[in-house]
Amino acid sequence: MLKDLEIDGIYVVHAKKSEDRKKRIEKLFNELDLAGEFVTDGDPTNFSEKLLQRYFIGNIEAILSKGIISCTLNHFLCYEKAVAKADRYALVFENDPYFLGDFIKKIEAVAKEAASLEPGFIISLENTSLEFPSYRETSKGRLLYEANRPRCAGAYLIDLKAAKDMLENLKTVKCGEVIDLWHRTVIRNKVVKMYWAHPPLVEQGSHNGLMYSSISGRGSGLVRRVKWLSQKFYKMYMLRWFR
Repeated sequence: MLKDLEIDGIYVVHAKKSEDRKKRIEKLFNELDLAGEFVTDGDPTNFSEKLLQRYFIGNIEAILSKGIISCTLNHFLCYEKAVAKADRYALVFENDPYFLGDFIKKIEAVAKEAASLEPGFIISLENTSLEFPSYRETSKGRLLYEANRPRCAGAYLIDLKAAKDMLENLKTVKCGEVIDLWHRTVIRNKVVKMYWAHPPLVEQGSHNGLMYSSISGRGSGLVRRVKWLSQKFYKMYMLRWFR
């Protein structure tokens, strides 16, 4: 379905032990006729000195937990797959996406607007950090807004040049951060450009209170969900007026 827009790959950063999440995503993707690939080769059981040194600084296991290293590594392996397959565009999800409205219609619009961008970009599709363009910036009929930082790494579109450039950068500047912060670093170092899709297309279940977060330890439940929704309303509809 998305091949007509040259979204050639859909990759899901996934932990092998999270079978419930895998089944949920398979059901979600089947309903939308999306063909996604689960990327799990960065699992801690596959860690080796050679593998980690390819992407990370030498003492990474003393800095980050195995779970965070694994998640970050799987993002890098998504880029490897996108480059190997020469995907013009690729969608990358972490394994807890909740789509906001008609995802297919919205991603089609994002991809069409992305075609006019200079190659070498990441487009954040999510609202995890609850950051949005100000009302002064937004305009009717426009979806993409250049930004100087990511909004986490739960859902994004990358083009082939961005995937190649990030992997090339890792050959000389090894990663010492979780993927969210590493994205910020490569944006600041002008390796890639960042755009925010607005309105966002995706929420992360481990942040919006609908799913447990294995990395942060935050549980799911009504209290977290209400707190998330109140923060979302305040930041999206109140703070944006004053930026």
